[in-house]
Amino acid sequence: MPKNDPQPMLREPAEMQFAAELAALAASDTAAKPPGWKLSPRAVRTFIVGSEGTPSAASPKAAKGKKPAAAAPSTDTAITRKFHGDDAMIDRAIVTLMSNRGLLLVGEPGTAKSMLSELLTAAISGTSALTVQGTAGTTEDQIKYSWNYAILLAEGPTPNALVPAPLFYGMSRGHIVRFEEITRCPPEIQDTLISMLSDKVLYIPELKGEGNAVYARPGFNIIATANTRDRGVHEMSAALKRRFNFETVPPIAEKKFELELVAKQAGEMLYHAGAVATIPDNVIDVLVTTFLDLRKGKTEEGTAVERPNATMSTAEAVSVAFAAGLDAAYFGDGTVQGQHLARQLVGTVLKDSVEDAKKVKQYFEVVVKVRAKKDPNWKSFYDGRGVLGQ
Repeated sequence: MPKNDPQPMLREPAEMQFAAELAALAASDTAAKPPGWKLSPRAVRTFIVGSEGTPSAASPKAAKGKKPAAAAPSTDTAITRKFHGDDAMIDRAIVTLMSNRGLLLVGEPGTAKSMLSELLTAAISGTSALTVQGTAGTTEDQIKYSWNYAILLAEGPTPNALVPAPLFYGMSRGHIVRFEEITRCPPEIQDTLISMLSDKVLYIPELKGEGNAVYARPGFNIIATANTRDRGVHEMSAALKRRFNFETVPPIAEKKFELELVAKQAGEMLYHAGAVATIPDNVIDVLVTTFLDLRKGKTEEGTAVERPNATMSTAEAVSVAFAAGLDAAYFGDGTVQGQHLARQLVGTVLKDSVEDAKKVKQYFEVVVKVRAKKDPNWKSFYDGRGVLGQ
C-alpha cells in the first residue's frame, strides 16, 4: 500500500503486519542462513512460535549444554507467538523447506494451514504474495505463465509478451510459492508441479534459444495446503506425492490456547472493523466449550452428543465471536452476551444444513439447558436458541 494512501488495508499480509518483528529479527540474526533465505532457520522458528523478548535466550551462543531455540532480537521488540500448535512440526516444516522437497500441510478446515504457510513464506522469502488459489477452474496459465496477446500478435512469442505467474516469479527470484487447496485442482493441473519440484526448471517451449527455460534460484520451494474434507475430490498422483513431505496440522488440543486465540483474534478483527465491543472471558468460554463439545462429540461432563458435519474449527469460533461482537456493537450495548453467540452460530457455522441444525438444537436441549441452570452466561446462550427453530 502506498504511504500516501489514506485508506487502510482490510487485511495486511504477514510481512506488513509483522514488519517490525521481522526487521528486529533480521537485525540480530547471526545464525547461518540457507541460500536465498532472508532469515536463518532459527529466526524463522522464533518468528512463528515467539520469544520471551530475551535475546540471550534464543541466541546461537546459548549456555553450554542447552539447545539454542532461535535467533532473537537484540532490541526490546517482543516476538509474539503466531501459531499455536506442535513446535516440533514447525521445525520439520522449516527443515523440509531447506531440502529438495516441497511442503504439504494437511488437516481439517480451519486449522490455520494457510496462516502457517503465509508466516513461513513471509519470514523466509520476505513476501507471501506469490500464491496460487487452487479451484476446479485453476488453469496452467495461472500457475506458470501466460501471454499478453496484443504484444504476442505484434511481436510473436518473445519474453516481452510473457506474463509471469507465481511459479515463474518464485523460480526466477528464489522465493517460496504458496499453493492453496491443491487437491481442489484437477490432476493434470497438479502434475504441472512435478518437473519444477524435481528438476527445478520451468520450460517455455514457445520461446527459442537459451531463454526458453527458467532455472530455479536458491530459496525456491513450494508450500501446498490440502483439506482432509477434500480427500478424494482430486487425489494427488503418486509421482507428485513423492515430491512433497506431508505435515498434518491438527486442531488445537488445549482449551486454554483456544480460549486465548479466539479472544485475541476476535478482538483484533473488531478493532480493525472499527466496532467498539467487549467480549467477556466467560462468554468466550461458552463459545469455545460449545465448539469443543461438538467437535469431539462428547462434553466435558462425559455426555455424548452428535457431531455436526459443519467445520467446528477454531477459525469458525473466531468468526462467530467476531460476528457476535458486531451484533453487540451495532444492535446492543457493546457487551457480547450468550444470546449474541447463539444468533451468529446459525449463519457462521450451520449454513443451510437442516441436519446440522437438528444436532445443534439437540445439544442445546440436552447440554446447554442443564448448564443454563447454574451459569447466567449459559442461560443467555440458551435463551438465544430460538433462531435454531427457524
